[in-house]
Parts: sequence; structure tokens; C-alpha cells
Amino acid sequence: MFEFLEIIGVAAFAMSGSLTGMHKKLDLFGVFVIALATSFGGGTLRDILMGEKVFWLKTENLIYIYVAVLGYLLAVFFHKKLEYFRVSLFLFDTIGLGLYTLVGLEKGLVFGFNPVVCVALGTITACFGGVTRDILCAEVPNLFKQEIYATICVAGGIVFFGLKKINMDDDMLYLTTSLFIIAVRLLAVRYKWQIKPLKMEN
Repeated sequence: MFEFLEIIGVAAFAMSGSLTGMHKKLDLFGVFVIALATSFGGGTLRDILMGEKVFWLKTENLIYIYVAVLGYLLAVFFHKKLEYFRVSLFLFDTIGLGLYTLVGLEKGLVFGFNPVVCVALGTITACFGGVTRDILCAEVPNLFKQEIYATICVAGGIVFFGLKKINMDDDMLYLTTSLFIIAVRLLAVRYKWQIKPLKMEN
């Protein structure tokens, strides 16, 4: 279940990056670069911070590159079917957010980190591919806007460890955590849950 969700996350973020690149009217190579940056940016930063070899550079992990390329091709060839770019972009980004948070959490556990560090790794994994995408596309990253973004990943991490504490089955744990993050993000946008910006006093 975990590996399947991870692959879906790679594809979702690749499509999110591709749609952003096409919205910015980049050429095919530019769109491809944005797709890969979105798919692998968060995981790359996570592995560097952990002192690990970057996951997608490992020979046994070539499947992730293939999946990212497939996500890119699907977005390019079927972009006319994805009529509402903003809606499609939001949905793929939300799916990627939910699944990549889980990937970071699990990787932290494998390396024996405490829950706080695991939640931080989950948040980094989920958010910084999107940050890289937005910076390369000259946009203010969602992470730095009023929209609740990283906070949802942190909440998902808390739910993850809460459910793990009661010994929930692993597959159900992965699915429940991912769906929680996706659902909260959808609700946050639907009902405009936001964090108020800091204002400078005159």
C-alpha cells in the first residue's frame, strides 16, 4: 500500500508541475523541468538534510523517474481534457500533498527519528516540491501565502502518530492519514480557512 501511494504522489506532483508550466506558457522542456522539480524537490531537500543519497538517484528507484515522466506526458497530451487548469492543478497538488507527507513521515520512522522530526520531514517532503515549482515559475509559493498549507501537513503528522499509538493496521494508517490531509485541504479552500498575514504598524 505504501509504495503504491508513493507512486501516485509522484505522478500527481508531476502533473501539478506540468500544468503550472503550461499555464505559464513554457516550452516542452521547460514544462518537463517544472514537472521533475515538483515531483522530486521536497524529497531531495529531505534526503540532503538527512545526509542520505537522494532517493531518485538510486538505481533501484528508477521507477519514480519513469512515473514522473508518465505524469508529465499525461498532462501534456491530455491537457485539453483538463479543461479547468486551476481546478486540475489544485486537485493534483492536494493529492501530492497528502501522499508526500506520508512518505516523509515514514522515512523519518525508518531512520529512527522522533515524532517531531518525522513531522518536519513529512512537511518538507510535501511542501518544498511545490515551493520549487512556484519559485521557478515566478510565483509566490503557496507555503508563504495566507492559505493553510504546511499547517495541514503538521496536522496530518499528528493524526498519523495518534493512530499509530492505537496500533492501527499500517495500510489503514497510510490511507487514513493521506485522506485526512486531502480532505482538510479541500475544506480549507472551500471555506477559505486562512492564516492572517502579519501587518507592519505605521
